[in-house]
Amino acid sequence: MNMFPRLGLGLGLRTPHFSRAASGDCAGVDWFEVITENALVAGGNPRRVLRAAREHRPLALHGVSLSIASTDPLDEVYLSRVRALCDELEPAMVSDHLCWTSLGGHQTHDLLPVPYTREALDHVVARVAHVQDKLGRRILLENPSTYAVFAGDELTEPAFLAELATRADCGILLDINNVYVSSKNHGWNAVDYLAAIPAQRVGYFHLAGHTHDGALLIDTHDQPVCDDVWALHAAALARFPGASTLLERDDNVPDFDTLVAELQRASAA
Repeated sequence: MNMFPRLGLGLGLRTPHFSRAASGDCAGVDWFEVITENALVAGGNPRRVLRAAREHRPLALHGVSLSIASTDPLDEVYLSRVRALCDELEPAMVSDHLCWTSLGGHQTHDLLPVPYTREALDHVVARVAHVQDKLGRRILLENPSTYAVFAGDELTEPAFLAELATRADCGILLDINNVYVSSKNHGWNAVDYLAAIPAQRVGYFHLAGHTHDGALLIDTHDQPVCDDVWALHAAALARFPGASTLLERDDNVPDFDTLVAELQRASAA
């Protein structure tokens, strides 16, 4: 049994589409995902829009600054602000990335890769427990897109993620595009990756586009979802039938109706 609500088809809410979400004129979209950091300041237009959108559709919060795998102390002020945002918006799910973004108190503003070692696993498990206690809710962690691997890795990425979710009692935000990108970059088998993930831990999927830099695939979120990623999404739906689907677009953002039309391909799947 899946431990997260089944929300249907969602869209990453970006500024050009605030008015549609706030008005409720968003047929074809069952829920919205919001970048947590864009809504942390109390008051102002983003918070107003989210309160209005919440009247029409469920919301999920997706963070980029938790830095769950860093050796820096967790940012308690940041966690308190996220908790206040959760208390106000009552999101259906709250997520961030399996990565680190800070070092020595400085933010890199990038999602940096984790060594898949037992030591790193123990470290992240303890930090997830603290975050969930602070927020008063279970969180989900997203698998990253990666462009290099560590020579000292002791676990595969899906094995690390699966053990982390089980030991920390957290969820997984399974980014299908990232599975595809990382598998192509490193020669992994994407279907085997899906098979290694515990089905009940997956709350929802991300779908996005990527670009090519020679033989390397880069997770850019500025293109439509490609056919191969749609095919992998269909396999993921069979493996994780209780999971919801979310379409992301962060650059070259088309109009709302164009994104909704793309999202409906997930409905057909």
